[in-house]
Amino acid sequence: MSLTMDFRSIFPPPHPAGRPFILGCLALMGIGVFISLWLTLVALFLGLFCLYFFRDPDRVPPARTGAILAPADGRVVSIAPGVPPAELGLGPATRWRISIFLSVLNVHVNRVPTAGTVTRIAYRHGAFLNASLDKASDANERNAIAIRLLDGRELVVVQIAGLIARRILCSIREGDAVRGGDRLGIIRFGSRTDLYLPEGVQPLICEGQTMIGGETVVAEFSP
Repeated sequence: MSLTMDFRSIFPPPHPAGRPFILGCLALMGIGVFISLWLTLVALFLGLFCLYFFRDPDRVPPARTGAILAPADGRVVSIAPGVPPAELGLGPATRWRISIFLSVLNVHVNRVPTAGTVTRIAYRHGAFLNASLDKASDANERNAIAIRLLDGRELVVVQIAGLIARRILCSIREGDAVRGGDRLGIIRFGSRTDLYLPEGVQPLICEGQTMIGGETVVAEFSP
């Protein structure tokens, strides 16, 4: 392994969404040099926190046919039947919903669960409840993404804002062909990501497990 690759694995570069925050902290540090040592130290602390929060490590999806991967890092807080967001127009049929809570210490870059085509993206304004609460799935501000799999079934990923989060960014578009493990966006500062499995697919994980986005297999479907 090269020195550059080893350095990037230990200190992954920040996601582009974090650059304004990091540059702002650097500017504040520059001002603090002339005004106050305390301001410099506070800006340094905030800058290091932003570098950590917006880290964007590379992930290696498993070479496993039919695998559905975790769309986010974090802890599974709920596995229960649920109806996908109404704004996607997928009907009232229930399917398994896996909810992952992301604390401020988790990587917040979201990942595509499996290969397919993005058929619908719908953003809905809402509340900013604690993302660990089950009602956050329905009440909070969210961005819902429907992906049609190769067999015609559809899978749904929902980016949900949390108590602190005020900005959901989605980097894919309707009509895009995506692969499992691809980056699909980021949620700033504490949030939740819901995954609605295709109809007939059962989860292979349990509540309380820790997920690694783009790597942990949460379910399988027959290709």
